[in-house]
Amino acid sequence: MKRLVIAVAIVCWAGPAWAQLGRLQKGLDQAKKLQGLKVTEQEEQEIGADVSQRLRQRYGVVQDPAVTKYVTLVGTVIAQAGSRPDLPWRFIVLDTDAVNAFAAPGGYVHITRGALGLIQNEAELAGVLGHEIAHVTEKHTIKAIQKSNAVKLAADETLSGNKALLKQVADRTYDSIIENAFDRDDEMDADKVGVTAANKVGYAPIGLADFLQRLADRNTGVTTKRGLFASHPDIEARIARIEKQIADDKLASTALVATRYKRYISYEAKPQADIAVVTAGAAGLAEGSSKTEEPKEKKKGFGLANLTKPAEQTKTAEVTASGGARGVGDPERDAKGGPNPAIVAVTVTPADLAEFKKGIAG
Repeated sequence: MKRLVIAVAIVCWAGPAWAQLGRLQKGLDQAKKLQGLKVTEQEEQEIGADVSQRLRQRYGVVQDPAVTKYVTLVGTVIAQAGSRPDLPWRFIVLDTDAVNAFAAPGGYVHITRGALGLIQNEAELAGVLGHEIAHVTEKHTIKAIQKSNAVKLAADETLSGNKALLKQVADRTYDSIIENAFDRDDEMDADKVGVTAANKVGYAPIGLADFLQRLADRNTGVTTKRGLFASHPDIEARIARIEKQIADDKLASTALVATRYKRYISYEAKPQADIAVVTAGAAGLAEGSSKTEEPKEKKKGFGLANLTKPAEQTKTAEVTASGGARGVGDPERDAKGGPNPAIVAVTVTPADLAEFKKGIAG
């Protein structure tokens, strides 16, 4: 009788166990397929365009051609010093007080008005843009998707010409970017590549570290990582790595270019407590819908929406003046944005770049 009971127990255990092994093998097969997923440069740009549209719907775009061209000039100088200078790079200033930056595949680099307000000179801007540019040149987002199990592939499915799968990848890419969900190695790699490029064109390579320290000071007393800190490595470790890189690689450029920066950029960074945020429960979040719901006090969660500029701000059901006071988790991520998602078209000619570079040389 005991042998019978033991046999029955083994049979009962074996069924679920083999099922689990089957699911594990299926997951491994899926991961292997994803790692082999080929993404062409054109597909990168399609994914990036989709992600950029969502970011612009969510935060709005600063409609100032002078600011946009200035940021584009700095970004283009850095991008041309990198490994993929021929991408159709686009630099977009998002209309929000949040201090943040986002890079989407294919050459779409976004920086917020709030980040420009916290930055103090052109070398710091070059460091921040260089970091974001490196996420694109090193294909960190694409590689993260390939390593994950977030995109489900059918048998023999490929990305080429597959609009539904391309949409899946774009969805996952947007989620990853909005959460700043790069891993530690990718962040350190982006720091290193960005600092090298900034130094190469003449900017003081310590610019990124200086900005990171000011960003850390801004987050003093905050127990959870926010905005650019959402998943980045420890800030002190990053600064130490940058300082070591500068010493080891003998990076010796010195240009800060503070005067020109202040001539074009006059924004001021708001304290986190003063940032207007979208409350939890706002509808149509991923696509930047303006549909509203009544906010719920103390509810945990995050809302995204296409709202109005601070200068034109009126209290709506979705917006409150302080994220921390209403239980919203991250004012840097959940900040209210401007109403206009249109890209500001600017033209940068070789002559513009040549003249601009003279200001870096001194």
